[in-house]
Order: sequence, then structure tokens, then C-alpha cells
Amino acid sequence: MRAKDAVGRYGEKVAAAYLSAAGWDVVDRNWRGRAGELDIVALQGDELVVVEVKTRSGDGYGHPAEAVDHAKLSRLRRLAGEWLACHDLRPRSVRVDVIAVRTSRRGAATVEHLTGVL
Repeated sequence: MRAKDAVGRYGEKVAAAYLSAAGWDVVDRNWRGRAGELDIVALQGDELVVVEVKTRSGDGYGHPAEAVDHAKLSRLRRLAGEWLACHDLRPRSVRVDVIAVRTSRRGAATVEHLTGVL
């Protein structure tokens, strides 16, 4: 596994633990559809939340959430529709969140949760 992939997997693990600790129900991880992959699919009450996780070990490429551009958001919305078509779940609403994880050489990673990113 490449170092970049390992950092990404670590960030997804941190994000899933963060959501679970907040009382969310993580219902799917790394789901693949025709248009790509959803990192995390979770329920916050009766709302379905597609969570894109971006992890960085430094600031050389900017804030992790900056990598989620308009094209990526459009793809995530299409994938959310695909996911719903494949699962017997009818949530009240659907939204896209971004969780930015920054790793640290010492101590725990930091988590920033951006809700309802459009």
C-alpha cells in the first residue's frame, strides 16, 4: 500500500470513529458505484449523510477540504443517488458533509467537520 493510501485509510478510520462517538450510525464505508466511491455513508437521525473524508499530513497542499471542488460534489450527489437506489432506505433528506483530518507526528489527529457542503 502506498503511503498516500495509508494516510487516507487512517483518516477514514478516524472520521468513522468520530461520527460513531457523536452518536451517528455509520451504515457503509468505501462503497463503490459507477461514478466512484463514497468514503462514508451515515445516518444522523433520519437524515442520510454522505461524508467525504480528506486527510493531510501537512499543509503543503492547502486545507484538506479544498480538494472537494464543484465537480467532486456533483459526483458525490450522483453516487448518493446510486447508493439509495441499491439500498432499502428512505431517509427524510440527504446531505453531503466533508471531514478534514490532519495527522500529527505527535498526538492525536485533528478533525474538522464541515456540514452541508454545497
